[in-house]
Amino acid sequence: MLFRRRKPDGLFERVRTYLWPRRSFSRSLQYFSKRILRLKATPHAVAAGVAAGVFASFFPVGFHFAIAAVVCWVIAGNLVAAALGAVFFGNPLTFPLLWGASWETGKLILHDRLPVHGPPAHLGEMLHKLSFAQLWKPVLEPMLIGAVPLGLVFGLLFYGITRWGMNAFREQRRKRLAERSARHAQSSHPAESIGTTAR
Repeated sequence: MLFRRRKPDGLFERVRTYLWPRRSFSRSLQYFSKRILRLKATPHAVAAGVAAGVFASFFPVGFHFAIAAVVCWVIAGNLVAAALGAVFFGNPLTFPLLWGASWETGKLILHDRLPVHGPPAHLGEMLHKLSFAQLWKPVLEPMLIGAVPLGLVFGLLFYGITRWGMNAFREQRRKRLAERSARHAQSSHPAESIGTTAR
């Protein structure tokens, strides 16, 4: 493969690069935005796919990729855009914030139904100490319920941003192609343009 590294990165280096890009976060943002904008699908399909990925990122690991695929199918979104949206919005740096926000929102919604004398109210301690059955009531149920309103709000926000970006990007590209074809036509018939000017 052309331009392949002589010494492939080890596991530690791949994880470090995933958490902290080699160049910068702005370069990574540009890379992801260009990948999304250049997808060959309708603006609605791409925007809906990104929205599905963002919506699913608020759910715990193990649920979010399945949820993104189902939401994509329901709203006619692009599955590649959903994967890109999920990877960009939901990553090891943002997961603690997203899941903490989902958990706190779910606790507010289920305030009367949460056990009064439950385990310590610290998400990290619960995830380390409790089994899946014990996690359901105090952690997973609030996270799943809290993820819905947060995912809807941020999904709709990213849908609007992505659709606007897709329309703007394609309009700019259409103008560039029109200008290029006009210049090409003018350079292909210089004699005609000179004769028209002389008249």
